[in-house]
Amino acid sequence: MRFRNLKKNKKTTDTKEQQKLIYAPYSYRVKAFITDLFMIYAPILYLITYVAMNGKDDFQSSQLAPFAGVALYGIIYATLLNKFGQTPGKKAYEIKVVDDKSGEFIGFFRAIFRFIVFLFTATTLLGLFVPFYRRDKKALHDLICGTLVVAVKK
Repeated sequence: MRFRNLKKNKKTTDTKEQQKLIYAPYSYRVKAFITDLFMIYAPILYLITYVAMNGKDDFQSSQLAPFAGVALYGIIYATLLNKFGQTPGKKAYEIKVVDDKSGEFIGFFRAIFRFIVFLFTATTLLGLFVPFYRRDKKALHDLICGTLVVAVKK
């Protein structure tokens, strides 16, 4: 057989579930992340700063307060991904996070791990440029955790 025919046969052996998945555009992922920062993270920081502490001066002088805010955001983020596969930002842009093999929602601890890996890859900026060079638009934290961000079909 010719190489072209082998390539065609390989495409037909894909499962139906993999054919249904439409990869989410990277711009939607960035917009969803920014939306989540305003809808989830900003209120958390506000509550920590003005309810739990005595104001911005105490918040800025504390080393524990920013960590507590990020940790609480990570727990809320992981819970939403576990239950619904989406955060409010992802829901607004009609995308969701699924397992790359089964297409099901990911578990809580896997979502926490994905969040922690995201923090490291975002800090280095290297992992955020990976989707520009991949057909499936996976970032480095998606590759490490075995997840995929897909568009929700209506």
